Amino acid sequence: MSDLLIVGATGLVGRAVIERLGVRKATVLARRAIEGIAADHHICVAPPERWGDIIAAEKPAAIISCLGTTIRQAGSQAAFRAVDHDLVLAVAGAAKQAGASHMIAVSSVGAAAESRNFYLRTKGEIEDALRALGFDRLDILRPGLLTGERAGPPRLGEGIAMLAAPLANALMHGSLRRYRSIPAAAVAAAIVRLAGLGGTGIHIHENDAIRALAD
Repeated sequence: MSDLLIVGATGLVGRAVIERLGVRKATVLARRAIEGIAADHHICVAPPERWGDIIAAEKPAAIISCLGTTIRQAGSQAAFRAVDHDLVLAVAGAAKQAGASHMIAVSSVGAAAESRNFYLRTKGEIEDALRALGFDRLDILRPGLLTGERAGPPRLGEGIAMLAAPLANALMHGSLRRYRSIPAAAVAAAIVRLAGLGGTGIHIHENDAIRALAD
């Protein structure tokens, strides 16, 4: 049992968070086994239907959600929403009920419940739902395109976008800076920093703020 619980540890950001925790121990909740995680952490492998019970037993003080998929990976908008909205909300609700006072969640730049874009609308709706749960402190990170080495088969579109990212970043100034790409490692470093902070309130972190936390 540990005071910090992480879901979404098999993804690009989640894996990086685990690597950067250092001596801090965490409970890692996943659907499948994860290779390469230090034995010091408590690994719980179970189907999502059992996650609520596991969270209730662990009673974490803080929870980190790096859960996320793509519509292409999920296979449909409904399947995407089942992960990026429904599962995130179920995990957050279970953590809050178990006594967690702090939640850190990875969202997306441009997230807005009123967006016409399905992806961004879903991200905005889950942000609103997390706010409504009433955590003492809620940190929402809104990175742009995440760069880094992904596990699994390469995604052609993302590969092209990563190659173009340096030029695109150079063209984004002012309010557009928040849309710049960002290394997943920087997002992970920001999350680990936030996990060590106290305080209260709802905090939204976009590109520049994430990079500042990571330094």
